[in-house]
Amino acid sequence: MPEGPGSRRVTRKIRVILGIMMFAALAACSLPRGAALQSEVLAEKDNKVPTFQVVEVTRRSTPALALWPASGWKGSYNWLSASRGPDSSIIQTGDRLAVVIWDNQENSLLASEASRSTPIEGLTVSSSGTVFMPYIGEVALRGMTESEARATLQTRLLEIAPSAQVQLTVEPGRNNAVDVVGGVAAPGNYPLLSRNTRILSVLASAGGIAPTMNNPLVILQRGGQVFETRAETLYAEPARNALVQGGDQIVVTEDDRTFNVLGAAGSQKVIPFEEERITAMEAVSAMGGLSAARADPKGLLVLREYEPQHINPDKPGPELRQVIFSLDFTNADGLFAARQFHINPGDTLLATESPVTRVQTILGLFGTVVGFASTANNVAN
Repeated sequence: MPEGPGSRRVTRKIRVILGIMMFAALAACSLPRGAALQSEVLAEKDNKVPTFQVVEVTRRSTPALALWPASGWKGSYNWLSASRGPDSSIIQTGDRLAVVIWDNQENSLLASEASRSTPIEGLTVSSSGTVFMPYIGEVALRGMTESEARATLQTRLLEIAPSAQVQLTVEPGRNNAVDVVGGVAAPGNYPLLSRNTRILSVLASAGGIAPTMNNPLVILQRGGQVFETRAETLYAEPARNALVQGGDQIVVTEDDRTFNVLGAAGSQKVIPFEEERITAMEAVSAMGGLSAARADPKGLLVLREYEPQHINPDKPGPELRQVIFSLDFTNADGLFAARQFHINPGDTLLATESPVTRVQTILGLFGTVVGFASTANNVAN
């Protein structure tokens, strides 16, 4: 039976609408997005041999995760205690000693009848740590305090002058200075006016830390060892204001530890560590939060890579070198866990895209399809 004009118009409408819907569906499959879905990133976790480990961060798991090896750095700064080193002067190579020997014994080898004291000046501590004293020879004094050195000299004099008493003064030598290399207003070599000089006094003498430095880190090199502390911690904790020693080298540099953020976040950038330790909650704040229109609050992922030596079945730690930590910001457990879980230098925070965003976009496209269909209907009529 032949089709009438009305049937042909309906057929054309259906074809136009189906064509537009197919176009919209194809477009939806290739929608541009700023981040992946959580399911897409974690798709491999169910494989028989996954290449990365997925760990859910909860209040129950955070105590165990805190025992895992530190990645990206050693996990804490190594610094001197303020009590490290003596409170009195220590004799070093290059120091100059002035000795006065008092002896009231008749026919004394060390003093005359006119004067019961004999001054001996200009004694310089040699590279071997000794000074030469008449009648007793070389005496090792390096590393002793002033009172210890005086007692040592008097003991050595007992053999020739049992009643002699020794008076000793020490003038710090050229080796009793520290180098402030950089990060201050006036780098240079600074003599120590006292062996009780502390690092904040040296930094003050060098003009203080340059105000243009972000997150300054104070580094002290001594005897082949390196000690580090953040300047803000040094200011805040008197116990860290350590004694300096001759030969110390002090460098102030910027803390170069960073983490980066990607995806549906308030910003996508590399962020420096403002504090010595940063929690996941603080990191989210630093990156401007999660995008309200795009981000999946159940899908904040922290990507971290460990060193081969960190994979140890006998100790708490990762099973694979690459680990993805998953945080859920939609419940109290996940929020409190984010306040306990620490971000490590080199971590990547990925705010995944919400599946709802994609659905809304597709629905928007279908809304457009309806508009096109209405137009098609008018055309067909």
